[in-house]
Amino acid sequence: MAAAEETPTRELTYAQAIQEAMAIAMERDDRVFLMGEDIGVYGGAFQVTGDLVERFGPERVMDTPISELGGAGVAVGAAVTGMRPIFEFQFSDFATLAMEQIVNQAAKMRYMLGGAVSVPVVMRFPAGSGTGAAAQHSQSLEAWLGHVPGLKVVQPATPHDAKGLLLAAVEDPDPVMIFEHKLLYKTKGPVPEGYYTTPIGKAEIRRSGSALTLVATSIMVHKALEAAEKLAQEGIEIEVVDLRCIRPMDRKTVIASVCKTSKLLCVYEGVKTLGVGAEISAMIAESDAFDYLDAPIVRLGGAETPIPYNPELEKATVPQVDDIISAARDLVMGAR
Repeated sequence: MAAAEETPTRELTYAQAIQEAMAIAMERDDRVFLMGEDIGVYGGAFQVTGDLVERFGPERVMDTPISELGGAGVAVGAAVTGMRPIFEFQFSDFATLAMEQIVNQAAKMRYMLGGAVSVPVVMRFPAGSGTGAAAQHSQSLEAWLGHVPGLKVVQPATPHDAKGLLLAAVEDPDPVMIFEHKLLYKTKGPVPEGYYTTPIGKAEIRRSGSALTLVATSIMVHKALEAAEKLAQEGIEIEVVDLRCIRPMDRKTVIASVCKTSKLLCVYEGVKTLGVGAEISAMIAESDAFDYLDAPIVRLGGAETPIPYNPELEKATVPQVDDIISAARDLVMGAR
């Protein structure tokens, strides 16, 4: 694997980075193929697959019927027979229709057959709010799948990681669930040319600081960095940790950061109750880092409600930059 520093980079959107990763994977390995609703001629609901059907043909870029359970079942079956399918759910919410294949089959086959088979399937989930798609098309369900042993669950926040984590997922022998926030598709960032992978299960410190550890996922990484920039003007230096992967979770990086700063704020879009932040909080409480805390852990997650259609109400249901600034400031200043 060529290190990112050794290869030329250019600015790509998050969607372009994913498309490039899929093209590279298909060029490198004839076993890799794509499945999903409207991913062929239409190019995908969010235009991520683009012209890949023209480049690789309909036998490797396959439009599926409107049956998530059926499509997921075909993908899992193909993976068991040695193929490397990448299955796109049109919206992450539709994973609810395929939980039998994801949770009972893909996640458990290796275990139940004593390691005789692997299930190298990649499933992509356009997730999150902010597009006015209302309650059934705007959820953040990554914690659901993160609860299941046998699955790996990643949330790339940058174009660089969107490409690198997808390529790593294709090479992984186990099922990997990739949650891609819909609002990130048009964001841009540096992406190395050619093949590289981003390690699954390794967090990244996006900004160093000493006043507070802020662990964020997906789009909340960007909001956290914006909040940290503004708080720095007040002399509050926040360390922003991009978790990148919620299963397996990078305990070492998070624990080391909390030991350094003595405070922890978890920010995520999914509903606060039983969410990613709860697991991070428990991890710290059960580790040596607990003795370093000088303030209670704070979780900033989504509201206890379905996502509304109204744009102002929609914003109010998930953490925004001002919410992060307020929570971080109160935590550092001892208001909590």
